[in-house]
Parts: sequence; C-alpha cells; structure tokens
Amino acid sequence: MLQVAFIRENKDHVLKGLAKRNFTDASKKIEEVLTTDENRKTIQTELENILAESNKLSKEIGILFKSGEQQKATLLKEKTGQLKERSKQLSEQLATAQNDLDNLLYQIPNIPNTIVPEGKGEEDNEEIFREGDIPKLHDKALPHWELAKKYDIIDFELGNKITGAGFPVYKGKGAKLQRALINYFLDKNTDAGYQEVQVPLMVNEASGFGTGQLPDKEGQMYHVTGDNLYLIPTAEVPVTNMYRDVLLKESDFPILHTGYTPCFRREAGSYGAHVRGLNRLHQFDKVEIVRIEHPNNSYDALDGMVNHVKEILQELKLPYRILRLCGADIGFTAALTYDFEVFSTAQDRWLEISSVSNFETFQANRLKLRFKNEDGKSELAHTLNGSSLALPRVLAGILENYQTENGIEIPEVLQKYTGFKTID
Repeated sequence: MLQVAFIRENKDHVLKGLAKRNFTDASKKIEEVLTTDENRKTIQTELENILAESNKLSKEIGILFKSGEQQKATLLKEKTGQLKERSKQLSEQLATAQNDLDNLLYQIPNIPNTIVPEGKGEEDNEEIFREGDIPKLHDKALPHWELAKKYDIIDFELGNKITGAGFPVYKGKGAKLQRALINYFLDKNTDAGYQEVQVPLMVNEASGFGTGQLPDKEGQMYHVTGDNLYLIPTAEVPVTNMYRDVLLKESDFPILHTGYTPCFRREAGSYGAHVRGLNRLHQFDKVEIVRIEHPNNSYDALDGMVNHVKEILQELKLPYRILRLCGADIGFTAALTYDFEVFSTAQDRWLEISSVSNFETFQANRLKLRFKNEDGKSELAHTLNGSSLALPRVLAGILENYQTENGIEIPEVLQKYTGFKTID
C-alpha cells in the first residue's frame, strides 16, 4: 500500500496517478486518508503525553514514599490511576484509528509509473515489441481443444467429472509435455541466477494482504474457510511473503527466486468461447520469478526480467508480442507491467502468457520488507515478479502453431525433456 507520508507530500502526483487508473472518488479517498491520519496522530500524541506524565509521576511517588510524605504520594497515585484509565481508552482509540487508516489505504491502488500510457481498457495497451513469424497452417488445422481430444492428451470432460469445469486431466504425451515445460522453465530460470524454492500452495490471510491479493482479489481466490487459508493464485504470494517482516542489508541485493506451483483462481464471471479449452482454467501450472531489489536498481531488473522471458519464447520459436499495460488495465499493486502474448494461430487471436511487473515499494510497505541503507536508516525495498511462464496458453500455442497434417511437432528445445519429437 502507499505510505501516508508519500501521499501527504505528493498529493497532486498521487491524484494524477489515480486519474490515469480511472480510479473513482480519488480526491474523496485521499482526503479521508489524510483526515484519518491526522486523527490518529492527535490520539497518539495525547497518549504519548499521558504515558510520559504517568512515568514522571511514578518516579515522584517513589521519592515521596521514601521521604515519608504518604499523603502526597497517595494523591499522586490516584492521579496516576486516572491517567492509566485514560491511556487505556486512548490505546483502544488509537488501534481503531490505525485500523480505519489501514482499511482506507488497502482500497487505494499503486501509482503508475510515468511511462504507463493513458487508457480506458485493454484496447489501449501499447504494443512495444513483436517477434516471430505466424505460421501458415494446413486447411484442416484445429484449435487446441480439438487437438487435445484427437490425440487424447488432455481430457476436459474427465476433469469436469472429477471436479468441475476448468480442471483438465493431462494424459500420456500431454502430461509429459506439461512436465517438460515445467522443467525447462525452471532450468532456464536457475541458469539465469534464480534460486529455486518449493513453497506451500495455501497461504494465511497475512500473506494475502502482504502481496495485495487481499482485499482486492478476495472474490477470485479459493478460501478454505475452516482454517482461514487461501489457495494460491500464483507463486508470487508465498515466495514474496518469505520476506515479510524482514530487515535486509544492502549487500543482500539482488534476491532472485523461482518456483513452480499449481495455481488456483475462481475466475468468477468468465464465460464464452474465449475461455474454451486451456484459455482460462481454475487450476493451472505456472513457473514464477520473483526479485527483491534495491530501489535504485529495480527498473534495470525489470528490463532484465523482460529480456529473460523473451529469450524463452525465442527458444520455443513461438510468435509473441509485448504490451505495456495502460493505466486502466494495470494490476492493483503494480507500478509498471509488461504483458507477453503468444499468437494462437488456430484461434486467430493473441493469448496472454506472462505478466512482468515492478511493484516498487507498494508490496514492501504491506510486508514491512526493509533494508538498512548506507546511512544506517531503514528503507523499503522494491519487489518484482513475472510469469516464466504460465503453462496453459504456452501449451495451447505449441499445440496449435506446431500442428501438421501428420501430428504435432515438439519444439526442439523441449525434446530432451519430453523424450519424443512428435505427438501423433
């Protein structure tokens, strides 16, 4: 979340940033934040003054008792009792005021970087790069969900029987190709310096708030109500929360992690032809990269992450493009996001396969993730993450773009992982 001091000192900048996001009632929300914070500070000041006076009187009482002035000491004890009662009231008021302030701040998204384009929706995202030739398919080319059925490699109906729509069963060469992609992505990431971690698939409420999924995306997360745990929508959540309430040293930077996890998203309200097959699932596999960076280096790190994902797609030889998301389409927690989309030839449409984002201090402020700078002062770190990569739509792109009349070819870079060259 944003820091109150930052909002107060950069009010016009914050309002302009929220306007770029088309955030409604921005001025009203910001004024509520500043007013609530003023109230919180007033209560805190009174509480601190009372505690200081109470400590002073306690020392005086000790001296009076020692000198035999019992009556004066008794009167002061009565006063300290009154101060104690008042401090208790103020402590409760302060906790309420802090809670009110936090709840307001949780509703305010991150401020977009100045290079984030204006826009009303995804149609205003800015294409900044495109690479790869779109293959010309044979006349009988099929979309991936029909290829999956033809070659018996993914069974959507069986998944629907076991669980429900959006939970496919991968079979035979389909399962092996899935595993090959996971291993390939992890190897690419670890070769680039990312340390592999294996993390829990459920997180507690504090972790959800730490990375910003709560309360913003609460309706999209599967909630295990009996234990108040959430199934993760992305490995970003548990991996980044490894550093919640951590104080780093400057020498710790950069911190790079990668992890493979299944991911779970309710995707409420997603219907229609555009979500068929692997286009949108409730459970899917993803390999994630997460970085914790010094604020001075985070945008260089973001460029490095973008280039890393580009290299993977170049090796897979899939046609792709990169979009800089506009203010209306950028995620709640992000300051700048680049989306990668692969072209689905059989569907004649672009499919998002990766988002790479810099959150600057937004997550770190929630996480209380700080480092000691060279002056010995605590400062918020910057957090970044990216998909490297999400499997369903990469798999869809491979099935559709690599299909021939005789079967589906396997990208050369994956063949050492699959142990086969074609699906037929």
